[in-house]
Amino acid sequence: MRAAEADILILPGYLGSGPDHWQSRWERKLSTARRVEQRDWERPNREEWVETVTREVLAATRPAVLVAHSLGVVAALHAAQQSGDKVAGAFLVAPPSEAVIREMPAVDSAFLPIPRGRLAFPAIMVGSSNDPYADASFTRRLAEDIGAHFIDAGAAGHINVDSGHGPWPEGSFAFARFMAKL
Repeated sequence: MRAAEADILILPGYLGSGPDHWQSRWERKLSTARRVEQRDWERPNREEWVETVTREVLAATRPAVLVAHSLGVVAALHAAQQSGDKVAGAFLVAPPSEAVIREMPAVDSAFLPIPRGRLAFPAIMVGSSNDPYADASFTRRLAEDIGAHFIDAGAAGHINVDSGHGPWPEGSFAFARFMAKL
């Protein structure tokens, strides 16, 4: 599938993705991409976030492809339980661990537990060996549980602007290969 044949839904995590974040860059670059806007990026509420993602998936006029980062991955996994048949695929990057979510008072504890059921659509999960929000073994295990192909990004931090990943060309190439297989 070509990107132009899909509704690419960008799902940022906690605090959203700023203008230099790879998600924001992809949103500007891909003609069929749009950000799923949450009402409150600073105090994520599981019910609201999942409802918003589900609504956007169901409103898609083409096959939906989710591009999620951090807490957006967790929201995507919750939403997949309700709208998985409308999702053609998911590109999931740097999910936070359950231990980290528990330590974040601004994040609704209802995001836990992270859904671990096998997804009804193809997925890629990208993780880093030195992500401060999840160790590589957590991310790899989550990928296995949900049936996603795991990509080890090496020592890439949280794969965001703070870790030096504004453009993130390796991610763009991996996403293009993923899309070509859908």
